[in-house]
Amino acid sequence: MTTPPPPITEPDPSALVCPGDKVGPCTVCQRKTHRYGTGGSPLCQWCMEPVKAGWGPAVRFVNTRP
Repeated sequence: MTTPPPPITEPDPSALVCPGDKVGPCTVCQRKTHRYGTGGSPLCQWCMEPVKAGWGPAVRFVNTRP
């Protein structure tokens, strides 16, 4: 069982370690996340989990965040 995500007012941890110009809203929940530039992703870590689960075992996701 996974823990529920924190409130949307709290940013994704990746947003706290990247430059401010690389931060943008998650495309699903609008939480602040490292979205632009090298290592960016349009989804926060909580919105990415169900997407990865739907891909199945044949697909690998390489996290590009530092």
